[in-house]
Amino acid sequence: MSNHVPTILALDFDGVICDGLVEYFQTTKRTYHQIWTSEKQTINEDLAPRFYRLRPVIETGWEMPILLRALILGFSEEKIFPNWSIIARKILESERLDPKEVSQKLDRIRDEWIESDLEGWLALHRFYPGVIDRIACILDSSIKFYIVTTKESRFVKKLLQQQGIDLPEKTILGKEYKCPKYEILRQLLEINSASPVNLWFVEDRLEALELVRQQSDLQKAKLYLADWGYNTQQTRESIRDRQDIKLLSLAQFSQDFSAWY
Repeated sequence: MSNHVPTILALDFDGVICDGLVEYFQTTKRTYHQIWTSEKQTINEDLAPRFYRLRPVIETGWEMPILLRALILGFSEEKIFPNWSIIARKILESERLDPKEVSQKLDRIRDEWIESDLEGWLALHRFYPGVIDRIACILDSSIKFYIVTTKESRFVKKLLQQQGIDLPEKTILGKEYKCPKYEILRQLLEINSASPVNLWFVEDRLEALELVRQQSDLQKAKLYLADWGYNTQQTRESIRDRQDIKLLSLAQFSQDFSAWY
C-alpha cells in the first residue's frame, strides 16, 4: 500500500470522534457531590463555560472533579492553564484524595447513569460532523482501524453502537490498558508486523503526540493534531509549520487521505 494511505489508522476518541463536554461537566458535578459530601450548595451552571474552556488541560478522568474543585476554590483560568499539574497535585494532597479512588467514583457514577437512563446519557454527547461517515468508509476498506483513548472502552462502545458502529472489543484500546498511548501504538505495530505497516495517529492533545514523537521506534508514524478537538488556538499555531506533527482540520479528515498532506 502507498505511503499516502495508512495501513493502520488509530484515532483518539474524546476530542477527535466525539465531543462529550456537556456529559463531562454533568458527570463531574455528580462526582463532585460524592467527594465533597459536606458541601450542600448547588454547583452553578455558570461554571460550565469555564470548565469547557479548560478541558484541554485534562489528560485522564480523575482530573475532572479536581478541575471543578479548582474553579470553586477560586483559581482563575489564567492560573490553571500554565500550572495545572501543580494545582491538581496540591488539591489532591491538601484534601487527601487518591486519583485512583476519584477515577473509580467517576466511572461508577457513569455506569449508574447509563444503567438508569441510557438515552439521557447518550443525548449529552455530540459526534463531530462527518466523522462517523468517514469511519464507516474506513471500516469498509482494507485499513486496520483502532481507537486509542484514555476513556473506558465500554463507554466508547456504547456511544459508537448508538451511531451504528459496532467495533470488535480488541480494536478499542481504552483506559483499562493502563499504559501510555505511545506504548499502545507500539503494540499495534507488533501485532501487525507480518505485513508492511504504515501507521497514522490522530489525537487532539499535543502532549500525547510529542511523547509518541520521542519514541525512536515510532519515528515513521504519521502524527496529526485534530484542530477541532480539545486544544487551544495557541497550541494549534505552535505547530502550524511543523512537518513531524501535522495540523489536521475536520474538513481534511472527512476527505480522501491525499487531502491530509
